[in-house]
Amino acid sequence: MIIGVPKEIYPGDRRVALVPAVLPTLTKAGFEVHIQSGAGVDAGYPDSQYADKGAKVVADRAAVFAAADVVVQILCHGSNDMTGKQDVPLYRRDQILVGFLRPFGLKDVVQEVANAGVISFSVELMPRTTRAQSMDALSSMGTACGYKAVLLAADTHPRIFPMLTTAAGTITPARVFVIGAGVAGLQAIATARRLGAVISAYDLRPAAKEQVQSLGGRFVELPIEAKDAQDARGYARAQDEDFYRRQRELLGKVVQESDVVITAAVIPGKKSPVLVTEEMVKGMAPGSVIVDLAAERGGNCEISEAGKTVVKHGVTIIGAINLAAGVPYHASMMYARNATAFLTHLIKDQKLNLNLEDEIVRETLLTRGGEIVNARVREFFTLPALAP
Repeated sequence: MIIGVPKEIYPGDRRVALVPAVLPTLTKAGFEVHIQSGAGVDAGYPDSQYADKGAKVVADRAAVFAAADVVVQILCHGSNDMTGKQDVPLYRRDQILVGFLRPFGLKDVVQEVANAGVISFSVELMPRTTRAQSMDALSSMGTACGYKAVLLAADTHPRIFPMLTTAAGTITPARVFVIGAGVAGLQAIATARRLGAVISAYDLRPAAKEQVQSLGGRFVELPIEAKDAQDARGYARAQDEDFYRRQRELLGKVVQESDVVITAAVIPGKKSPVLVTEEMVKGMAPGSVIVDLAAERGGNCEISEAGKTVVKHGVTIIGAINLAAGVPYHASMMYARNATAFLTHLIKDQKLNLNLEDEIVRETLLTRGGEIVNARVREFFTLPALAP
């Protein structure tokens, strides 16, 4: 069975879906890998390294798709909302497609993937279970985003992050506030702490307190309690507007006392809640920085703009998107390991395992036979349930 790896075509994305180090594992499992020439160069993986590990380097993108039984990408059509559509005519019926597909984005886009007849698996839908941990690409990319967000903030802010004692006197440490202590938020806390900043963090999930404290951060507790704060998968649940209004009132003082605010509060399948208002931004010190990791889904900051950096009221607001692409070497390595674990679970003895009693298969399967078949996605788009 042939795995095809095309070059990522989202503007500015330097990652690659498979790295040379995982090829021996795939070869041992019976796969042959065809990779588009130059696909790994920008991430630090030249064609020669793939060839040395037994991959076939193919010059033509269309030829990669034509030969592949399985296409592995990072940003497929859907998650790549700028140039991804150009790959759709290259899909073949019953070809297997694995990657980020943004299943809770636009129904028409997901339907375009379905109409192509591919059997697609959306890695965003991977269950958060022990069995699936090695396949969790969303957490891997969240780790890269949290790390990169802090570096962006440190580079932009006029202050030095750590406390320094110098001949010119003592420099006090920067104060960093992280809102949303998921994978990205926790990595932001850890990175900012390593840079010497003083860290505070907030999450509506009570379980996050211990994780924040274990990384050396101060957990901000608010005198309000969320209803059903997290779902069965460990993600935060959306709350009503009255909760968010009260939350904003209580968070305002902490935001205005911070030099850097990193927001990473994302609700799967929902618009990101606004947690930092323009009024809060006005109260921040000149030169302060906000990095909004939820900008692509509407933003946690009221005045952030997806993919843009704006300066307002003396505060720089970075509407970061696709930050993992900014550390392509290790982001690619992590994704490749996740994808390899998933592929070797999904395909046994050169045959696709479509056992829908397997939670990993059932939850990630998005389209098949021209239909959107994922139950959660069909419910999200208010599509009628399919017959068993």
